[in-house]
Order: sequence, then structure tokens, then C-alpha cells
Amino acid sequence: MTAQSTTPGTTPNTTPTSLTARLNHAQPYALGLFRIVVGLLFACHGASSLFGLLGGTSIPAGTWPGWYAAVIQLGAGVLVLAGLGTRSAAFLASGSMAYAYFKVHQPESLFPIQNGGESSAMFCWAFLLLVFTGPGALALDRLFGAGETTDAKAREERGTPVAA
Repeated sequence: MTAQSTTPGTTPNTTPTSLTARLNHAQPYALGLFRIVVGLLFACHGASSLFGLLGGTSIPAGTWPGWYAAVIQLGAGVLVLAGLGTRSAAFLASGSMAYAYFKVHQPESLFPIQNGGESSAMFCWAFLLLVFTGPGALALDRLFGAGETTDAKAREERGTPVAA
């Protein structure tokens, strides 16, 4: 008699448990919802800075770096929200937030909680995650057949989750 080893979330015959299977099936939708929320929040931040909407004050056109950051926030936020060119837009947005953190916030203090850079740090890492995971479900890229490799399509058809 041989002992079978099992990994967490599987039964001895390596069949995923019901909860794990359901969560894996919902993963693209959760990722899509994450992308939509992050894109909407980023676009609202840009619109607030550019047009003075949502209680913000508008930045004079051409002011460095604030006005250019606001343009990136609005443009990249809308693209990420819609799921168009998600990886490229998220890469640009992540870089702009890294710049904002290290040039504006970090000189004041090392930690985001001390220098007011929490939102810059969170947006930077959230967008960097989208660079590597892609748009998830409900993205317009899927309508045009762009932004997804054959491997990713095959993985989705098999129901195999992206390794974390």
C-alpha cells in the first residue's frame, strides 16, 4: 500500500475541491472588476486635477509635473477602466505613480503613511499587478482580439488559473 500525497485544496485523486474550482472559475471576473475599479478611481483623480471636478482644483495647463500627471491619470485610467491596451496603459500609470512617490512624497519621509504617498504607492503596485495579469474578464480588448496571447486563451478554456 502506497501513501498518496495531497496538496492543499485537492483530494487524493487531485480533483480540485468545489470551493477552489469556483474561485478559480471566478478569477477572471474578480480581476476584471479590480481593473474597472482601479481604472475608475485613477480616471476620477485625473479629472479632478484637470477640470476641477469632484471637489478638486484644476491645475494650470502645462504645469510640470502636475498637469502631465493628471493627463496620464485620466487617459490611462479610462483605458484601464475600458480594458483597452490594459497592459501598456497600466505600465505607464504604474511608472507615473512611482515617479510621483519618489519625487514628491519620499523626500518628505521614507514611509508612505508619514509622507502622504499611500495612494501613489497603492496605485503603482495595483497597476503593476495589471501589467502582469492582464485585463481579466469584461475587457474591450477581448472584443477586438488584442491583448491576449494564445497561451492565455488556452489556459482560460482549460479553466487553469494564473499562478500567483
